[in-house]
Amino acid sequence: MITRMPLKTLTAAVLGAMAVNAQAADYEWTFQTSETAGEPQFEMKKAWADNVEQMSDGRISIEILPVNSVVQANQTLQAVSSGILQGHMTDPSYFTGQNPAFGMIGNLVGAWSDPYDFLDYMNNAGGEQLYNELVEPYGLHLIGAAATGLESLPSTKPIHSVEDMKGLKLRAPEGMVYNIFEAAGATPVNLPGSEVYTGLEKGVIDAADYTVFATNQAQGLHEFAPYPLYPGFHSLPMVSVSLNKDIWDGLPADLQAILETSVDQLAYEMVAELKTRDLEAVREARQDPDIEIIDLPAEERVKFRNIAKQEWANWAEKNEITQEFYDSVVGYLENHNLM
Repeated sequence: MITRMPLKTLTAAVLGAMAVNAQAADYEWTFQTSETAGEPQFEMKKAWADNVEQMSDGRISIEILPVNSVVQANQTLQAVSSGILQGHMTDPSYFTGQNPAFGMIGNLVGAWSDPYDFLDYMNNAGGEQLYNELVEPYGLHLIGAAATGLESLPSTKPIHSVEDMKGLKLRAPEGMVYNIFEAAGATPVNLPGSEVYTGLEKGVIDAADYTVFATNQAQGLHEFAPYPLYPGFHSLPMVSVSLNKDIWDGLPADLQAILETSVDQLAYEMVAELKTRDLEAVREARQDPDIEIIDLPAEERVKFRNIAKQEWANWAEKNEITQEFYDSVVGYLENHNLM
């Protein structure tokens, strides 16, 4: 004989089970990102949080917030250190004012032509250990490094050479990228990413070091900046996925391993997904007669890298960690015939 549970009792049982599951997380954290809601990178970071919850069998629950939700983009370092946030997923260059090593490690402008080389350096050649040497005294621990991919350079004026950059009002964040474009002859303007669209629209800037081609295209930047440079030759920002160090130190080893594995997975998926999106966006843009995609010639890329290399050497002298990073990354590039 089958005994059926009354519907009211069944509903109560289901709701009770849902309540238990909702409270099952041992760790509940809030991470702030450097993207606005809806951007592809933001959605990928949300998917990462879902993956962590699944991999940890619900023991870790992470809320992912867009840029400026709790604090400004350049304040998340202090917010994670103090416990206002538990973690962040952001470009370390925002913290150049705290220590120049953040700008140097966060975006070694002109160094990388393939994001997979950067990830190999960070994962297998000491990059992540160096970053933790930098960030742990601030009360954070780097779970792992990710990358968006080489950024394009949307411009209102055609740029076929380094010479064409002279006098160009170019949006660049503070730090090494700002200094290198200045050395190349441009006139850098330090605007937040949220103001790039209106800056190009109103003529406040002529070009922008901002993000990958697909995101620029989706945001309509090429309407005002119809001379994008692609493939990128300059910026490949690191994405630091970091947690408050006290929290990290208190985690059991299995959850630490889950977090590290999940970030490695995110890093490679992000590069692949954004590359696919870029190729699709480039095909779309090439159908528009008003957009001219410019591939900076190889000899001009060499000129730009030589300008950048001099700035790397200048930054290496700023402190012990910048020198240590310079020696490490230049050694990697030379050993892998990338420089």
